[in-house]
Amino acid sequence: MFEIQNNIPVPEITRKRNNKYPWHAMQVGDSFFVANLTTKGFAGTCYSAGKRSGQKFTARAVDGGIRIWRTA
Repeated sequence: MFEIQNNIPVPEITRKRNNKYPWHAMQVGDSFFVANLTTKGFAGTCYSAGKRSGQKFTARAVDGGIRIWRTA
């Protein structure tokens, strides 16, 4: 049989993500370059990173890849 207990708090999630890209280290106006990608293939990644962190990012095609800026 199981004992039922009250008032035991749920522990915080301790899972840490290993981010491939430096989303959390960026300040507004910072950017980074990713070679051999297109903005079409990376738009969802920027959107998801922004939703998780409460920040905004934009990506533009540049010679040889894309550049991602933090905008807010």
